[in-house]
Amino acid sequence: MKIVMKYILILLLLIPFLQAKEFSIIIEKPFNEALFDITQDYDRTISAVGFTKEYKQSANHSTTYTNAFDYLSSLSNSNGSQVAFVKVDKHANILINKQSKMSKFSRAVALVKTPSNGYFIGGYTLDGSLLITKLDANANVLFSKTFGTKNYDRMNNLILLSDGGVLAIGSASTSRSPSDSLFETGLGLNDIYLTRFSKNGHKIWSKKYGTSHDDNGIDAVEARDGSIIVVSTTSYHKNKNITLMRITENGNKVWLKQFKEEDKVTPYKIIRLRDNNFLLSLSKRNELGKEQIRLIKFNLQRNIMIDKEIVTSYSSALKDIKEYSDGSIIGVGYVKDTYNTDALVMILDNTMSMLHQEHFGDENYDMFNALTILHNSQAAVAGLNTHPDSQESNMWIAKINRDGTMAQVSTKIENFYLMLKKIFADEIRMGTLLIKEDLTIELLDAKLLFSSGEYKLNKIQIAFINKFSKKLIPFLYAHKEAIKALEINGHTSSEWSNSDFPTNYLNNEKLSMGRSFSTLTHLFSSQDMQTQKWLSKILKGSGLGFSKKIVFDNVEYKQRSRRVSFKLIL
Repeated sequence: MKIVMKYILILLLLIPFLQAKEFSIIIEKPFNEALFDITQDYDRTISAVGFTKEYKQSANHSTTYTNAFDYLSSLSNSNGSQVAFVKVDKHANILINKQSKMSKFSRAVALVKTPSNGYFIGGYTLDGSLLITKLDANANVLFSKTFGTKNYDRMNNLILLSDGGVLAIGSASTSRSPSDSLFETGLGLNDIYLTRFSKNGHKIWSKKYGTSHDDNGIDAVEARDGSIIVVSTTSYHKNKNITLMRITENGNKVWLKQFKEEDKVTPYKIIRLRDNNFLLSLSKRNELGKEQIRLIKFNLQRNIMIDKEIVTSYSSALKDIKEYSDGSIIGVGYVKDTYNTDALVMILDNTMSMLHQEHFGDENYDMFNALTILHNSQAAVAGLNTHPDSQESNMWIAKINRDGTMAQVSTKIENFYLMLKKIFADEIRMGTLLIKEDLTIELLDAKLLFSSGEYKLNKIQIAFINKFSKKLIPFLYAHKEAIKALEINGHTSSEWSNSDFPTNYLNNEKLSMGRSFSTLTHLFSSQDMQTQKWLSKILKGSGLGFSKKIVFDNVEYKQRSRRVSFKLIL
């Protein structure tokens, strides 16, 4: 009995390693921690930066330093917040996971990849100083310095400029000493504070901007001509205005454009698009107090080209946005209801109409703070994850496919995706089906969808399943060593006439299970005995009700939602 239990225990321990996993890395340590920025390295690894907490005294008193983290650790005590730097490879292996201990350190907010394959890290300290550190490709310190005014400063972002230098964006508090100059005292409660550094770390200029109210620099981006667009906020009474400001490369104002709002607005990110226009991501509270995503596209002459609000059922915001080569947009952030906050991924076309959205996380507090588009059109995202049984946040790195789904950790998934596209090239060309990068097969032809309330296959659907399985099943059997499961998922639209929500949900769940089971039954029954025995090990039928309904531009396509989908798990 003990021997049997031993083998069962070993098997249970091995299961997580035998299964193909999603590319989702959660680094759990004592106390709160999170990642705020992410970048891809030239060797295709991924690096992210943030903060972690530590309250144990370090015993390391070495005076010889070989990397940035040992050097920074020597500067001060080891208690409190620390810079967290994480590097992972394409197989989701953690290559570097180090913390640098700095005096009175608070947050590292930005990680910038330099043309020389090094890094700039930007952040701030608890006593109001700003921090900038430059590392080489091997994480050796090239320089590290604090800077700012005599007052309380805070950095919100650090952006790479075309000359290899960086621009720090944030705010500085106003002092009340009559002996200080206007620059030191400031223009109001808080002022927009910008500092430009050369690639060698020399401060070129440092300037304040603002009003007599509370101003805060949020983000900036460099235009093609070298001028800089800065987005900031001005808060007064219960209002918050958004200001766009264009300055020269030397920091002189060119123009200002204000968006005066009665509702609370929060800007998050500004990027330059491939057409050399600009896109600003912000959130605006509606009449119910829920945050709604708003995207503003404008040109260098401050003319608004698109001003679009993405209406969702829950509060949501995009904290970072990037543009694909075809002009479509990927954004990451959060979506939340009364009890839960999830990480959000949203894909939009070049008119800012929503194509896909996905939510990730546990039943607690989860968020994506930043993203970078990778060489293969996947995106790497960084943020924080909170386990359902914990109150402490953990650092989180994940990879996202082009359609917003979570990428898998598998060296074979890209090959399988390309092979499936080749096998079903005719069906894809004719618009019969769509193959997603996470190996989901969605049926698009209206003739293959179900009528309202129906779950039994009709003659057209049966004919399609026969033709479809003759291509799919032999392919899967030929690669059976790599196949973990073939899921057949039933789906419904969200309505159910004259019913309350519980009845609506249960009826749709039962209906979706029926659609899955009828499809699975026909596909299974049409195979020979040998194939059936193998299929019995990998087939998985499930009903997803209306949880994955088809939505385009926030409108449900009810007909397209009444379907079955297939998903291959490696």
